[in-house]
Amino acid sequence: MEFNYLCSCCKKRFEIEPHLMVCPDCSNRQEADQPLLGVLEVELHGTADKNFTIDSLLPVEKEYFPSIPVGWTPLWEPLNLRQEWGFDFLYIKDDGANPTSSFKDRASFLVSAFARKHGINDLVLASTGNAGSSMAGIGAAAGQKVVLFLPSKAPAAKLVQALQYGATVYRVQGSYDDAYDLSLAYSRQRGGMNRNTAYNPMTIEGKKTVSLELFQQLQKVPDYVFTATGDGCILSGVYKGFRDLKKLGLIDRIPVVYSVQAENSAALFRAFHRGKFEKIPGTTVADSICVDVPRNGFHALSQLKAHGGRVITVSDEMIIQAQAKLSRSTGLFTEPAGAAAVAGFMKEKENLPKEATVVLLATGNGLKDSSAAATGIRVPENTIGSLNDIM
Repeated sequence: MEFNYLCSCCKKRFEIEPHLMVCPDCSNRQEADQPLLGVLEVELHGTADKNFTIDSLLPVEKEYFPSIPVGWTPLWEPLNLRQEWGFDFLYIKDDGANPTSSFKDRASFLVSAFARKHGINDLVLASTGNAGSSMAGIGAAAGQKVVLFLPSKAPAAKLVQALQYGATVYRVQGSYDDAYDLSLAYSRQRGGMNRNTAYNPMTIEGKKTVSLELFQQLQKVPDYVFTATGDGCILSGVYKGFRDLKKLGLIDRIPVVYSVQAENSAALFRAFHRGKFEKIPGTTVADSICVDVPRNGFHALSQLKAHGGRVITVSDEMIIQAQAKLSRSTGLFTEPAGAAAVAGFMKEKENLPKEATVVLLATGNGLKDSSAAATGIRVPENTIGSLNDIM
């Protein structure tokens, strides 16, 4: 298999180089408070059969990957929900089962390997929490140094996790978008490889592995995939995996992908309907998808429009209800961003054929943000000393 970069805007091709992050021509037209221009995709050339190995479809050789078991996460068959909702082919992809308990390990794994291949030991990024703790954990396994810019309001569990892995953490007075800009400035001045979502081409490429796994686990292409969306990088990764499979002749169609956003942080939803991105500060219980300017916005929007994707919003109340529903019906405790995908399906299920194969992406473990989950339950106020206190 051979690989090169392809600019998602001008379609110019480049050799894969460690210093090249975005298209040098298109990025010169970058405007403030707008998604990235010149996002680079990895383009593959070659052949593969249905027995392909996932690493054979990635642009870094297997020996450079750190010894940490990323991917091949469980595909749940939620019997109770299937029976209640009437969807016999409903599945939940549990990426909270990754080593650092989030989907972001897929991107961090490839970024780490790419950096090791090119002799780079310092990695820099901004994160709402999951990408940072992920890169810190993967970096620890690879013996790499990680510098993380994290909004001060990020959930405590994600901060502690990153520090436990040994990352250098700078807490930012501001939003994720502010942290993103600071991390780019830091890497330009201090060097190292920047892992920021969409800015580093390996982030989308790493996230495509979820689609490759789904194809191998299901032995077919699903009809619908629901994923929560913030920056739009997971969304584009999902599309990239299925597009690669189609290019290789292993599938004949791309599934309908539902991009699910929180009502109060819905930049991609607005752009999908209005044709332009507007920076409107947002807040949501699903911190992982709370983004004012989706850095992969233009690229994600083009994928949705090219492949008949759909964008919907759900309220914070719907997210918390879906989180509780999933926990109490299946035993799967996912964080609010993962629950947003479930909420999206609950909102749309009456519009879908019951015989469809549907996959919901649960992108992180619920313990990543237990304080958010606590809003959907009642914690006992009183303690007991004996059974007499409750009899």
